[in-house]
Amino acid sequence: MASHPIIDSHIHLYPSSELDSFAWYEPTHPLASQHSVAEFRAATTGSAANVSGFIFIEADRKNDSAGDWTAPLQEVAWMRRLATGRPANPDADGHSADDAPLCLALVPWAPMTLGPEKLGEYLERAEREAGPEVWAKVRGFRYLLQDKPSGVGLGGGFIESLKVLGKRGYVFDVGVDQHRRGRAQLEELVEMIDRAHEGVEEAEKVVFILNHLCKPDLTIVSQTDPSFIAWRTAMFTLSKCRKTYMKLSGCFSELPDKLKERPAADIFAAILPWLAVIVAAFGPSRIMFGSDWPVCTVGVGEDAWKKWHRVVDMVCDLAGLSQEDQAMLWSGTAKEAYKIEG
Repeated sequence: MASHPIIDSHIHLYPSSELDSFAWYEPTHPLASQHSVAEFRAATTGSAANVSGFIFIEADRKNDSAGDWTAPLQEVAWMRRLATGRPANPDADGHSADDAPLCLALVPWAPMTLGPEKLGEYLERAEREAGPEVWAKVRGFRYLLQDKPSGVGLGGGFIESLKVLGKRGYVFDVGVDQHRRGRAQLEELVEMIDRAHEGVEEAEKVVFILNHLCKPDLTIVSQTDPSFIAWRTAMFTLSKCRKTYMKLSGCFSELPDKLKERPAADIFAAILPWLAVIVAAFGPSRIMFGSDWPVCTVGVGEDAWKKWHRVVDMVCDLAGLSQEDQAMLWSGTAKEAYKIEG
């Protein structure tokens, strides 16, 4: 199979000096160590993959939507240093000027629940923190819904904030979790997209980029399980909107622990029903490769990126994708969705 240039559409990066700024951090957490470009390069080296760049997604810093945005703005500052190749500590931050070209796009956090006025205030502060050179790489924003109370994404402030992003040409990365939160999160997502697009001109409708297959329960073994049926129905419903894209990412986190340890071929066979639905629903022109590195390593090991790359390679084979379609999946879709030139 031809080797296509790869844009990894979903990675998280952070220095060890800022670990205590994350909402998930505790000393025993398996990701409680530095994960910067040096570590990412090591994870992808020798995989026969041609990684041409990545999209840096916010990593759930502590935040107070009401106005204390210290940690999210600290992450924007980290994005600035990484995207410009100017580490605060050249000996310890894990990146250098040579790494800057790999950073193709940035997706910071934003206080979506507060409505347009407060969102605008935050965007102004984030833009000042980033500076013009780096702000030009910001393509969208994320506010994780997976751990929020039911209905948060349907609030008036949230919907109006989504409309602001669309009007300004930004995408919204969607993080929901059917595995742990049930079908209600998928139903709310469908309604959220409908309401965000209602009454909006086509050119100003916000683009939604769905993370991690919306986190289905990959521990079930029967396609007649109500969980699978609800997820499959939602995927075909979501795919009807041409402003939605799907990241082929994040599956390792939803697997049974024992399966995580198995070879890529075994994992592919186990999750084929879900992968087949995604290909059928969205097609290669709206699917993009993403690793969810370093989260993908938890329970899998340091070869996780290479293992997921192999799984996606098998998707291309089984689906009989043309070289053109494969090029879209590996990088073209990400370029289109995030408006990356070149």
